[in-house]
Amino acid sequence: MHLGLGLYRHQLDDEHFRFARQCGCTHVVAHLVDYFRSSRGNRPGDQPVGDDAGWGLAGDPDRMWTHDELARLVDRVDAAGLKLEAIENLDPAHWHDVLLDGPKKRQQLDAVATLVRNLGRAGIPILGYNFSIAGVAGRIKGPFARGGAEAVGMSGPVDTPIPRGMVWNMVYDRDAPPGVLPPATHEELWARLADFLEAIVPVAEEAGVTLAAHPDDPPLPTVRGQPRLVYQPHLYQRLLDLKPSPRNQLEFCVGTLAEMTEGDVYEAVDQYSRQGKLAYVHLRNVRGKAPYYKETFIDEGDVDVARVLEILARNGFDGVVIPDHAPQMSCPAPWHAGMAFALGFLRAAMLGPMPGEESHAKTQRRKGKDE
Repeated sequence: MHLGLGLYRHQLDDEHFRFARQCGCTHVVAHLVDYFRSSRGNRPGDQPVGDDAGWGLAGDPDRMWTHDELARLVDRVDAAGLKLEAIENLDPAHWHDVLLDGPKKRQQLDAVATLVRNLGRAGIPILGYNFSIAGVAGRIKGPFARGGAEAVGMSGPVDTPIPRGMVWNMVYDRDAPPGVLPPATHEELWARLADFLEAIVPVAEEAGVTLAAHPDDPPLPTVRGQPRLVYQPHLYQRLLDLKPSPRNQLEFCVGTLAEMTEGDVYEAVDQYSRQGKLAYVHLRNVRGKAPYYKETFIDEGDVDVARVLEILARNGFDGVVIPDHAPQMSCPAPWHAGMAFALGFLRAAMLGPMPGEESHAKTQRRKGKDE
């Protein structure tokens, strides 16, 4: 296993790459979607939460991320002594009609296919995505973690309808007519996912890129009046079975799985890691179940993180683990401190030095022999 750090678009700079290396990371997962652009509720120093107005504006619908900019990012990450493991999440501007089954669906599927080819050419092995109409919505912030550290959680169901022109918690059309988005059914959403996989998995196979599906966060049957796909652990299997392929895998979020009301998180870790279907792993801790849960420090929630890592190791998982969220700590750099604590815990729990490094004891033994 390898330790990584997820970085938002505004954090893709040399300072944050050095921070990742200093914390013992070897890999980076990059968000190119700008969740903080024009949002009235998100702070760049924390994870995006937002309100009913969402995370702000989606990106430029006419400008998909190009091979050149992806290759430049790979070079910058490489120069920092790290590896760019994945791009996490597609911009709603680039695939809103794939999610909504709208008139631009075929055009946008073609654009996503081009992006997958660009990722392959740039040497980026994974594209994470969340096939969701409502996206991550309904979370709140509060002093939920140890010592009153600020973290996110949920305090009840959220089914405020989504306005037209919004999907995945971002506004893709500021000029949309008034009214709310008509609700889809669960089966309609599964059919849309099947269309996506049917179109994109063969391209991913040719490009050498793995598609990695995130479960629904928060994991509820509906959010904002729209259906969810993977809100219980067994539904991940349905997604895999829709289009069997080594390139159809999971962005495996342990925190979201722990929030689910059915199943057992350790059985889910075992089931999907034994199948070799984990592209990479999000590992955070929580207390409670959706829609009433709170995120915690990585060592204090309901999840036995060491047990999760042991299952992954036993089943031969050799991918990247990142702490997707962490509480904000009381200091001048709340995000950095929270992430450093989580990364230090994970590094210690991952049983010794990172790949390519020697433990202090081993180094001392080798020096003794040389002398």
